[in-house]
Amino acid sequence: MFFLKSLFDNWRLVLRMTKRDVIGRYRGSLLGIFWSFVNPLMMLAVYSFVFGLVFKAKWGVDTEHNFSIILFTGLIFHGLLGECIGKAPGLIISNASYVKKVVFPLDVLVWVAVLSSLFHLMISLLILLLAELLVFQSVSWTWIYLPIVLMPLAIVCLGVTWLLSSLGVYIRDISQMTGIVITILLFLCPIVYPLSVIPEKYQIFIMMNPLTFIVEQAREVLVFGKPPNIGGLFIYFMISIVFTQLCYLWFRKTQKGFADVL
Repeated sequence: MFFLKSLFDNWRLVLRMTKRDVIGRYRGSLLGIFWSFVNPLMMLAVYSFVFGLVFKAKWGVDTEHNFSIILFTGLIFHGLLGECIGKAPGLIISNASYVKKVVFPLDVLVWVAVLSSLFHLMISLLILLLAELLVFQSVSWTWIYLPIVLMPLAIVCLGVTWLLSSLGVYIRDISQMTGIVITILLFLCPIVYPLSVIPEKYQIFIMMNPLTFIVEQAREVLVFGKPPNIGGLFIYFMISIVFTQLCYLWFRKTQKGFADVL
Protein backbone atom coordinates (compact mmCIF):
# COMPACT_ATOMS: atom_id res chain seq x y z
CA MET A 1 0.00 0.00 0.00
CA PHE A 2 2.24 2.76 -1.32
CA PHE A 3 -0.31 5.44 -0.49
CA LEU A 4 0.33 4.85 3.23
CA LYS A 5 3.95 5.90 2.80
CA SER A 6 2.88 9.53 2.32
CA LEU A 7 1.22 9.38 5.75
CA PHE A 8 4.14 7.69 7.52
CA ASP A 9 6.66 10.12 6.01
CA ASN A 10 4.65 13.23 6.92
CA TRP A 11 2.53 12.21 9.90
CA ARG A 12 3.53 15.21 12.04
CA LEU A 13 2.58 17.58 9.24
CA VAL A 14 -0.69 15.72 8.65
CA LEU A 15 -1.69 15.88 12.32
CA ARG A 16 -0.79 19.56 12.59
CA MET A 17 -2.72 20.50 9.44
CA THR A 18 -5.71 18.33 10.41
CA LYS A 19 -5.94 20.05 13.79
CA ARG A 20 -5.74 23.44 12.09
CA ASP A 21 -8.42 22.42 9.57
CA VAL A 22 -10.84 21.22 12.25
CA ILE A 23 -10.36 24.29 14.44
CA GLY A 24 -10.32 26.65 11.46
CA ARG A 25 -13.75 25.50 10.34
CA TYR A 26 -15.29 27.06 13.43
CA ARG A 27 -12.90 29.95 13.95
CA GLY A 28 -14.75 33.15 14.77
CA SER A 29 -18.01 31.42 15.75
CA LEU A 30 -19.41 31.87 19.24
CA LEU A 31 -19.47 28.16 20.14
CA GLY A 32 -16.29 27.27 18.25
CA ILE A 33 -15.55 23.57 17.90
CA PHE A 34 -18.59 22.79 20.06
CA TRP A 35 -20.58 23.16 16.82
CA SER A 36 -19.21 19.76 15.79
CA PHE A 37 -21.35 18.33 18.62
CA VAL A 38 -24.35 20.62 18.14
CA ASN A 39 -24.87 19.94 14.42
CA PRO A 40 -25.33 16.12 14.59
CA LEU A 41 -27.26 16.44 17.84
CA MET A 42 -29.75 18.84 16.24
CA MET A 43 -29.96 16.62 13.17
CA LEU A 44 -30.81 13.57 15.30
CA ALA A 45 -33.39 15.59 17.26
CA VAL A 46 -35.10 16.68 14.05
CA TYR A 47 -35.16 13.12 12.67
CA SER A 48 -36.60 11.81 15.94
CA PHE A 49 -39.38 14.41 15.87
CA VAL A 50 -40.28 14.12 12.18
CA PHE A 51 -40.02 10.36 11.71
CA GLY A 52 -40.76 9.23 15.26
CA LEU A 53 -43.57 11.55 16.32
CA VAL A 54 -45.01 12.97 13.10
CA PHE A 55 -44.79 10.05 10.66
CA LYS A 56 -44.38 7.28 13.25
CA ALA A 57 -42.16 5.56 10.70
CA LYS A 58 -41.04 1.95 11.09
CA TRP A 59 -38.07 0.16 9.50
CA GLY A 60 -39.91 -2.39 7.40
CA VAL A 61 -41.53 -4.87 9.77
CA ASP A 62 -39.14 -3.86 12.56
CA THR A 63 -40.93 -2.37 15.57
CA GLU A 64 -38.17 -2.79 18.13
CA HIS A 65 -35.69 -0.21 16.85
CA ASN A 66 -36.13 3.54 16.59
CA PHE A 67 -36.43 4.65 12.95
CA SER A 68 -34.56 7.92 13.54
CA ILE A 69 -31.55 6.05 14.97
CA ILE A 70 -31.51 3.66 12.00
CA LEU A 71 -31.73 6.61 9.61
CA PHE A 72 -29.09 8.62 11.49
CA THR A 73 -26.66 5.68 11.32
CA GLY A 74 -26.91 5.54 7.55
CA LEU A 75 -26.57 9.30 7.19
CA ILE A 76 -23.38 9.32 9.29
CA PHE A 77 -21.58 7.07 6.82
CA HIS A 78 -23.06 8.81 3.80
CA GLY A 79 -21.89 12.08 5.32
CA LEU A 80 -18.29 10.85 5.44
CA LEU A 81 -18.11 9.97 1.75
CA GLY A 82 -20.29 12.93 0.78
CA GLU A 83 -18.08 15.42 2.60
CA CYS A 84 -14.95 14.03 0.95
CA ILE A 85 -16.57 14.14 -2.50
CA GLY A 86 -17.76 17.70 -1.88
CA LYS A 87 -14.34 18.98 -0.75
CA ALA A 88 -12.16 17.11 -3.22
CA PRO A 89 -12.57 19.08 -6.48
CA GLY A 90 -11.47 22.35 -4.89
CA LEU A 91 -8.84 20.89 -2.59
CA ILE A 92 -5.79 21.70 -4.71
CA ILE A 93 -7.27 24.87 -6.18
CA SER A 94 -7.97 26.33 -2.73
CA ASN A 95 -4.41 25.50 -1.65
CA ALA A 96 -2.70 26.80 -4.78
CA SER A 97 0.03 28.44 -2.69
CA TYR A 98 1.34 24.97 -1.80
CA VAL A 99 1.52 23.81 -5.41
CA LYS A 100 4.54 25.94 -6.31
CA LYS A 101 6.43 24.89 -3.18
CA VAL A 102 8.62 22.12 -4.54
CA VAL A 103 9.29 20.59 -1.14
CA PHE A 104 5.62 20.45 -0.06
CA PRO A 105 4.01 16.99 -0.43
CA LEU A 106 0.64 17.78 -2.03
CA ASP A 107 -0.76 14.32 -1.30
CA VAL A 108 -0.80 15.34 2.36
CA LEU A 109 -3.76 17.63 1.62
CA VAL A 110 -5.91 14.57 0.91
CA TRP A 111 -4.98 12.94 4.21
CA VAL A 112 -5.91 16.16 6.00
CA ALA A 113 -9.28 16.38 4.24
CA VAL A 114 -10.21 12.77 4.99
CA LEU A 115 -8.99 12.80 8.61
CA SER A 116 -10.93 16.01 9.22
CA SER A 117 -14.06 14.31 7.88
CA LEU A 118 -13.36 11.26 10.06
CA PHE A 119 -13.14 13.53 13.11
CA HIS A 120 -16.66 14.79 12.48
CA LEU A 121 -17.86 11.25 11.84
CA MET A 122 -16.53 10.22 15.26
CA ILE A 123 -18.45 13.05 16.89
CA SER A 124 -21.63 11.87 15.15
CA LEU A 125 -20.95 8.30 16.31
CA LEU A 126 -20.62 9.57 19.87
CA ILE A 127 -24.04 11.22 19.52
CA LEU A 128 -25.41 7.92 18.15
CA LEU A 129 -23.94 6.04 21.12
CA LEU A 130 -25.58 8.43 23.59
CA ALA A 131 -28.88 8.21 21.72
CA GLU A 132 -28.86 4.42 21.92
CA LEU A 133 -28.16 4.57 25.64
CA LEU A 134 -31.08 6.97 26.05
CA VAL A 135 -33.54 5.02 23.88
CA PHE A 136 -32.51 1.39 24.41
CA GLN A 137 -30.82 1.76 27.84
CA SER A 138 -27.93 -0.32 26.50
CA VAL A 139 -25.38 -0.56 23.71
CA SER A 140 -24.59 -3.81 21.90
CA TRP A 141 -21.16 -5.41 22.28
CA THR A 142 -20.99 -5.55 18.48
CA TRP A 143 -19.84 -1.91 18.48
CA ILE A 144 -16.34 -3.39 18.75
CA TYR A 145 -16.64 -4.28 15.06
CA LEU A 146 -16.91 -0.60 14.12
CA PRO A 147 -13.25 -0.22 13.02
CA ILE A 148 -13.40 -3.08 10.51
CA VAL A 149 -16.63 -1.68 9.06
CA LEU A 150 -15.31 1.87 8.86
CA MET A 151 -11.79 1.19 7.56
CA PRO A 152 -12.73 0.07 4.01
CA LEU A 153 -14.93 3.13 3.53
CA ALA A 154 -12.20 5.44 4.86
CA ILE A 155 -9.78 3.94 2.31
CA VAL A 156 -12.33 4.52 -0.46
CA CYS A 157 -12.66 8.13 0.71
CA LEU A 158 -8.91 8.57 0.30
CA GLY A 159 -9.03 7.21 -3.24
CA VAL A 160 -12.02 9.30 -4.25
CA THR A 161 -10.44 12.44 -2.81
CA TRP A 162 -7.11 11.86 -4.59
CA LEU A 163 -8.94 11.22 -7.87
CA LEU A 164 -11.39 14.15 -7.72
CA SER A 165 -8.85 16.64 -6.34
CA SER A 166 -6.63 15.90 -9.32
CA LEU A 167 -9.45 16.03 -11.87
CA GLY A 168 -10.77 19.22 -10.27
CA VAL A 169 -7.61 21.06 -11.27
CA TYR A 170 -8.01 20.24 -14.95
CA ILE A 171 -11.81 19.98 -15.24
CA ARG A 172 -13.47 22.74 -13.22
CA ASP A 173 -16.95 21.37 -13.99
CA ILE A 174 -16.26 18.51 -11.57
CA SER A 175 -17.17 20.75 -8.64
CA GLN A 176 -20.58 21.44 -10.19
CA MET A 177 -21.33 17.73 -10.44
CA THR A 178 -20.44 16.63 -6.93
CA GLY A 179 -23.71 17.82 -5.38
CA ILE A 180 -25.67 15.67 -7.83
CA VAL A 181 -23.43 12.66 -7.16
CA ILE A 182 -23.83 13.04 -3.39
CA THR A 183 -27.62 13.16 -3.76
CA ILE A 184 -27.62 10.09 -6.03
CA LEU A 185 -25.50 8.19 -3.51
CA LEU A 186 -28.03 9.10 -0.81
CA PHE A 187 -31.19 7.99 -2.58
CA LEU A 188 -29.71 4.95 -4.32
CA CYS A 189 -28.67 3.57 -0.96
CA PRO A 190 -30.92 1.99 1.72
CA ILE A 191 -30.58 4.93 4.08
CA VAL A 192 -34.14 6.26 4.25
CA TYR A 193 -35.64 2.90 3.33
CA PRO A 194 -34.74 -0.77 3.95
CA LEU A 195 -33.22 -2.75 1.09
CA SER A 196 -36.04 -5.27 1.42
CA VAL A 197 -38.62 -2.84 -0.04
CA ILE A 198 -36.73 -2.76 -3.36
CA PRO A 199 -37.88 -5.42 -5.87
CA GLU A 200 -35.27 -8.16 -6.01
CA LYS A 201 -34.51 -7.61 -9.69
CA TYR A 202 -33.53 -3.99 -8.96
CA GLN A 203 -31.50 -4.63 -5.80
CA ILE A 204 -28.35 -5.23 -7.87
CA PHE A 205 -28.36 -1.54 -8.83
CA ILE A 206 -28.62 -0.50 -5.19
CA MET A 207 -25.80 -2.88 -4.26
CA MET A 208 -23.56 -1.23 -6.88
CA ASN A 209 -23.59 1.89 -4.72
CA PRO A 210 -20.27 1.80 -2.76
CA LEU A 211 -22.13 2.96 0.33
CA THR A 212 -24.82 0.27 0.40
CA PHE A 213 -22.80 -2.61 1.81
CA ILE A 214 -21.05 -0.45 4.41
CA VAL A 215 -24.29 1.18 5.57
CA GLU A 216 -25.95 -2.22 5.89
CA GLN A 217 -23.02 -3.60 7.90
CA ALA A 218 -22.84 -0.47 10.07
CA ARG A 219 -26.47 -0.90 11.06
CA GLU A 220 -25.92 -4.55 11.83
CA VAL A 221 -23.15 -3.83 14.35
CA LEU A 222 -24.22 -0.43 15.70
CA VAL A 223 -28.01 -0.78 15.89
CA PHE A 224 -29.18 -4.37 15.46
CA GLY A 225 -26.43 -5.96 17.57
CA LYS A 226 -25.34 -8.51 14.98
CA PRO A 227 -21.78 -9.41 13.84
CA PRO A 228 -20.85 -8.12 10.39
CA ASN A 229 -20.27 -10.08 7.21
CA ILE A 230 -16.51 -10.57 7.65
CA GLY A 231 -16.05 -12.21 4.26
CA GLY A 232 -17.86 -9.41 2.48
CA LEU A 233 -15.89 -6.76 4.36
CA PHE A 234 -12.62 -8.46 3.45
CA ILE A 235 -13.52 -8.41 -0.25
CA TYR A 236 -14.60 -4.76 0.03
CA PHE A 237 -11.34 -3.98 1.84
CA MET A 238 -9.18 -5.55 -0.86
CA ILE A 239 -11.08 -3.77 -3.64
CA SER A 240 -10.79 -0.47 -1.77
CA ILE A 241 -7.01 -0.88 -1.48
CA VAL A 242 -6.61 -1.55 -5.21
CA PHE A 243 -8.91 1.38 -6.09
CA THR A 244 -7.15 3.80 -3.77
CA GLN A 245 -3.69 2.74 -4.90
CA LEU A 246 -4.65 3.42 -8.52
CA CYS A 247 -6.12 6.80 -7.57
CA TYR A 248 -2.96 7.69 -5.64
CA LEU A 249 -0.75 6.79 -8.59
CA TRP A 250 -3.00 8.89 -10.84
CA PHE A 251 -2.64 11.83 -8.44
CA ARG A 252 1.14 11.54 -8.34
CA LYS A 253 1.31 11.34 -12.12
CA THR A 254 -0.96 14.32 -12.76
CA GLN A 255 0.35 16.61 -10.01
CA LYS A 256 3.33 17.51 -12.21
CA GLY A 257 1.01 19.67 -14.27
CA PHE A 258 -0.82 21.40 -11.41
CA ALA A 259 1.49 24.42 -11.39
CA ASP A 260 1.05 25.00 -15.13
CA VAL A 261 -2.75 24.97 -14.86
CA LEU A 262 -2.98 27.04 -11.69
